[in-house]
Amino acid sequence: MEIKIMERISDVLQNKQRIALVTLTKSEGSTPGKEGSIMCVEPDGKILGTVGGGKIEKTVIDEAVRCIEDNVSKNFKYELNASAELGMICGGLVEGYIKVFGASRKLLIAGGGHVALELYQLAHLLKYEVVIFEDREEFGNRERFPHAAQIMMGNVAENLSKYPINDNSCVMLVTRGHVHDEEALKAVINSDAAYIGMIGSRSKAKKTLEKLLEEGYDEKKVRKVYSPSGLGIGGTTPEEIALSIMAEIQKIAYQGELIHLKDKFGTDQEQQ
Repeated sequence: MEIKIMERISDVLQNKQRIALVTLTKSEGSTPGKEGSIMCVEPDGKILGTVGGGKIEKTVIDEAVRCIEDNVSKNFKYELNASAELGMICGGLVEGYIKVFGASRKLLIAGGGHVALELYQLAHLLKYEVVIFEDREEFGNRERFPHAAQIMMGNVAENLSKYPINDNSCVMLVTRGHVHDEEALKAVINSDAAYIGMIGSRSKAKKTLEKLLEEGYDEKKVRKVYSPSGLGIGGTTPEEIALSIMAEIQKIAYQGELIHLKDKFGTDQEQQ
């Protein structure tokens, strides 16, 4: 079973998803699970293996799912008596560890203005690890971005060029001006980012991307830049613009489709 669990974890990681491994490190008294028991838990609660079954296992599964959602690993401890959390009277003690595997979805936001702030709020809600790049103290601080994983202050382009960017990273350029966006784009265009977006009008995007081609940047990489960024779902406020950008990022990150689910799956009447 241990081999099957490790194989399942490997399969999930290859698909760039998260999974949790639950290990019992201590088991005393009348507890169903034994020390060393392991179980993997997927985001939907599906399991492989067991840590004893029953109420304890259900509680641990729910906790593991929360850990996956929050991308945190943690210890757990449950006492099995009537006055304890589980309300079980069999007596005993269970301790263990929940280890979450899988790379975090990361969103690097260059800029801290109005659209950047709304984009950060949406990304945080969707459990992205958000990193802010700014060179203005009033737009790059903990009061403005309390849940950001990092706030990189200083020259935006320089900091982006030094930051480790992989295929779990998405980059959105929403700095305070055209020149700064172009500098930031040059800093990330050769990275392995899954998504690179740059805000701006159609004319600005065309001019900037053509300039990069003239300067010798790889055409294939230039054509992969999403600019103007966002899906055409409507709206002009910072919140609405951020929603259209976040929707595009989600679509790219999850290789989604631009289709109404109603049209894809049909109505219940059509399926009958």
